[in-house]
Amino acid sequence: MEILVRQEVIERRIYMIRGHKVMLDSDLAELYGVETKRLNEQVRRNLSRFPDDFMFQLTAEEEFSLKSQIATLKTGRGLHRKYLPYAFTEQGVAMLSTVLNSERAIQVNIAIMRSFIKIREMLSAHKDLARKLEEMEKKYDAQFKVVFDAIRQLMTPPETKKRGIGFEVRERMARYRPAGRKSAR
Repeated sequence: MEILVRQEVIERRIYMIRGHKVMLDSDLAELYGVETKRLNEQVRRNLSRFPDDFMFQLTAEEEFSLKSQIATLKTGRGLHRKYLPYAFTEQGVAMLSTVLNSERAIQVNIAIMRSFIKIREMLSAHKDLARKLEEMEKKYDAQFKVVFDAIRQLMTPPETKKRGIGFEVRERMARYRPAGRKSAR
């Protein structure tokens, strides 16, 4: 039995918190097909398997910052968490498959591990490319400076233009007077 979880879905749920690539307990629970409460229950029962470098609990500030980034606040009674979320590092996610002990957990873990590896490879390739470019720039004279600058510009991710909240009035209100009426002056 193979559980298919798209790699893009997993990659969007990997966050950088405290300098670690992590996944949140609620995202993992959804992928594993269990309630967040049950996932954390299994973790608490096997706490010795999850040292600080495998799992940590977010601070209130980290949770607030994350909520504002991903904007997933739901409305209604009983839909908000009572406790701060847990973040699992790559090793913590690997350990989860041993405590959840289901076929789905194993298959989902394989997909998650592949996503972590892909992200690590992409970061490594980007660093290698930057290092090689720097070496080439030192080797060749200033006539290629324009080329190297252009390559660097292509390597930097594009800035996303954020739209403001609300609307913009483009025309004057005088144009919207009903026909046949004159303004009172």
